[in-house]
Amino acid sequence: MKRSMRCWALASTLGVVVQADDPKSSYREWQIYHGDYGGSHYSELDQINRDNVSQLEVAWIWRAGETGRTIECNPIVVEGKVFVTSPRLHCAALDGKTGELLWRFNPWAGGGTGGGLNRGVAYWTDGKGDSRVFHSAGNYLYALDAGTGQPIPSFGEGGRINHRDGFDTDVFFMSVGNNTPGIVWKDLLILGSTTGEGPQPCPPGHVRAFDVRTGERRWIFHTIPHPGEVGYETWGPDSWKVVGSANVWAGFTLDAQRGIVYAGTGSPAFDKWGGNRPGDGLFGNCTIALNALTGERLWHFQAVHHDLWDFDLPTPPVLGKLRREGRPIDVVVQPTKMGYLFVLDRVTGEPLYPIEEVPVPASTMPGEAASPTQPRPPEAFRLAMTRMDEGNVTDLNPAATAAVREDLREMVTGEVFIPPGFKSSVQLPQFNGGCEWGGAAFDPESNTVIVNVSNEAEYTSMVTSKPLERMSLNRLGRHVYRAVCSFCHGLGSPLNPASPSLEGVAERLTRAQIKALLKTGRGQMPSFASFSELEQRAVMAFLFDEGKAEIVETKDLSYAEQTPVVMTGHHDWRDPEGFPVNKRPWGTLNAVDLDRGTVRWRVPLGTYPRLEARGFSATGTFNIGGPVVTKGGLVFIGAAMDERFHAYDKDTGKLLWEYQLDAGGYATPSTYEMDGRQYVIIAAGGGGKPGTKRGDAFYCFALPDRG
Repeated sequence: MKRSMRCWALASTLGVVVQADDPKSSYREWQIYHGDYGGSHYSELDQINRDNVSQLEVAWIWRAGETGRTIECNPIVVEGKVFVTSPRLHCAALDGKTGELLWRFNPWAGGGTGGGLNRGVAYWTDGKGDSRVFHSAGNYLYALDAGTGQPIPSFGEGGRINHRDGFDTDVFFMSVGNNTPGIVWKDLLILGSTTGEGPQPCPPGHVRAFDVRTGERRWIFHTIPHPGEVGYETWGPDSWKVVGSANVWAGFTLDAQRGIVYAGTGSPAFDKWGGNRPGDGLFGNCTIALNALTGERLWHFQAVHHDLWDFDLPTPPVLGKLRREGRPIDVVVQPTKMGYLFVLDRVTGEPLYPIEEVPVPASTMPGEAASPTQPRPPEAFRLAMTRMDEGNVTDLNPAATAAVREDLREMVTGEVFIPPGFKSSVQLPQFNGGCEWGGAAFDPESNTVIVNVSNEAEYTSMVTSKPLERMSLNRLGRHVYRAVCSFCHGLGSPLNPASPSLEGVAERLTRAQIKALLKTGRGQMPSFASFSELEQRAVMAFLFDEGKAEIVETKDLSYAEQTPVVMTGHHDWRDPEGFPVNKRPWGTLNAVDLDRGTVRWRVPLGTYPRLEARGFSATGTFNIGGPVVTKGGLVFIGAAMDERFHAYDKDTGKLLWEYQLDAGGYATPSTYEMDGRQYVIIAAGGGGKPGTKRGDAFYCFALPDRG
């Protein structure tokens, strides 16, 4: 493959090699999000193993006593305390043996009820009595005393900093949050951000490092390069002023011996039309390696050029090793929403398995110039289905097959990377993956990557954003909703089920609350403070089914100035019974041998109980959350829509044990040891993108206590 700015680049220097210990001081704990600096999801604990996992029982359950969108928290465990986050984004410390609540921090104590997503917290200690938990909620990052849960007054302003701080550009009227913990390196907390991806203005996704003691910014890396910076020439001249996102929303991994921090970046916004961002757009959709002390770019690899599909990199690369000609090589493995794995040299970024640039279709949208090619790894590293046409239609029953084939006749079909257009086109995998934020596990005993993927199709289409010059207030509200809000909430009506659904919003929220949300945003919802008063009135009229007789002139509409076209939404595509339209399996758990470049095993992950009752074997389902692999020979994972917690044999993929949770385990589990007893814990928050019933619990399992 040609070595160019497009795919990977060596830095002029790798900087000074930094020596530091992994803060995971004992394999008996789980001190970092995803287990360790390398994000390996691996534990050396083996008390629970292949021979006895069938005896696992519930050791304790902690219930938050509240429900929200879901719980995606990967608990961390330090010195006997389990640190978790709740559906309403409270932070809590639990006793690791009993689940007893030790303290609870409510970031909304001054007002509000909270909401959104959170995948966990970060921990730091100076080893001399100052221990801190860093917790994000809304627009703020809090530094909490690990012993008491109280904010530390010397950090930022009263124990918190605003996620809008330190961007080098004005983002005051934009929504900036952080759903995934940053990573602590020495006295730095390295942070990503959650920003919008739709047509509305949103902030850039620059990576920043803050002082863990004071909250002051120490360095910044511009993911959308400024003039004179590397990668600036891969955009339009003014893109850095008007384009947002390209953010690190899924967290970081770190090579502790070399002092290199790694991340996968998101797509630039608007991620369905890029006429205002011509070119490949570095460092969007990139695996990037930065000097952890300075933020200097060391190398990058771009997995998607000029993204038009919302194929942002959903997880940081997992650090691992492979052997080649008897020599060990340190690698990073980047999972993607396409279900691809890219295997790169950890120091240089050079691909260790061939990557080819494959021709893809051109865009038909006005002002758009899609990339003519996209990178693709060898077949063994392509784990998800990437084509939906008549050859891949569900064979669940003749009626389902016929119905889906009829729909297909009106759609554009083909391989992954069909650009969005006015005519509906099929996307497989859908924007949710493929791989997702749960990431991959690495088994160092066999140099095997274990990762779950989803195989569910959706369809998308585009419409013009310009409304009529005169129309009813209600119709204008529908037009604004369709152009901006349907990107997440679905098309046509606020009653259209989507993620999150707005069904019954007029009964659940007052006009004042909805108006406040439009101005401030919350969780993954960005601020729409740029809306004119007319746009705000129109959206309210649509949501409350009013304003049908009031005729208005559609002048000075902020949303219509951004792009000439907008998306109609991500349409969940199902057969008449409500099952996915493509062939099974609809979700899989995969083990890939890095030494040989082969798939060791692949098994369906999860099932639909309705089909199970009709005699179908495991079908696999859409899945959210990641695996944990242990020296005891096990892979623990929830993730699937059957709402079960599973244990598989890591060498064969055989299902050895499962437990029916009371809500889906859409999170990554953790495992730890206390007083000689091994525990495995997972959040059961349900809800979320799978749309199953919501929960509020953390389930902790162990072998029977023999005294």
